[in-house]
Amino acid sequence: MRLDGKVVLITGGSEGIGAACAAEFARHGAKLSLTARSGEGLRKAGPDALVTPGDLTREETRRAVVERTLERYGAIDVLVNNAGIGSYLPSWSAPLEEARRLMELNYFALLDMTRLVAPHMRARRSGVIVNVSSIGGKIPLPWSPLYSATKYAVNALTECLRVELRRDGVRTMLVCPGYVKTGFQNNTLFGQAPPGVIRARRFAISAAECAAAVRRGLEREARTVVTPRSAWILVALARLFPGLVEARMAELNGTA
Repeated sequence: MRLDGKVVLITGGSEGIGAACAAEFARHGAKLSLTARSGEGLRKAGPDALVTPGDLTREETRRAVVERTLERYGAIDVLVNNAGIGSYLPSWSAPLEEARRLMELNYFALLDMTRLVAPHMRARRSGVIVNVSSIGGKIPLPWSPLYSATKYAVNALTECLRVELRRDGVRTMLVCPGYVKTGFQNNTLFGQAPPGVIRARRFAISAAECAAAVRRGLEREARTVVTPRSAWILVALARLFPGLVEARMAELNGTA
């Protein structure tokens, strides 16, 4: 898919990976529609974009951004479900309400955005739904168990959607970034990353590098993008030698 002239709707577009994707796609000629809580952040991320500030966990926000995008551009070629939040509390002690808040944004808002956009893509028999997950959706992160659980749900949904929408000409692409240099760790609901995980930040990629990987994935019609590509090695090791990877994760978590 060439992005030139395509309409791209990005959630969580005011900072981090979402803002980087907005800049990357704009450079390649895309027409942007952005949503996030911060109107100021959205306008900085996409000076020429259609911006719809609001809380994506609210149904009226989700409906508004889709309706406004269709009113402005007449179509949605790419939906990038990027909005999300994290938590560093143990699963056995985290308040149940926190788990619900995570699932509400990371999964249910994503699901409803898909439900709102998919009928338009099916009618046109074209489009791509990009779900930004995490390496934590392929390998459980013991320091962020509730977040990992939401991303496993996103991964499963994306794979199912690919089969469901195949006959309709609508594709899905799953994006699983590793450590990315963003403000994500500072915006989690509760808790903080253990020292071992914080030290691993030196291996993080930039948000711009992640966005470029997403753009290249769209261009080559990829099913799954894992970035950096070296993270595929960790995914393979987790499948072949799960005990070894679990031991390493325990070390990073300080529970070895």
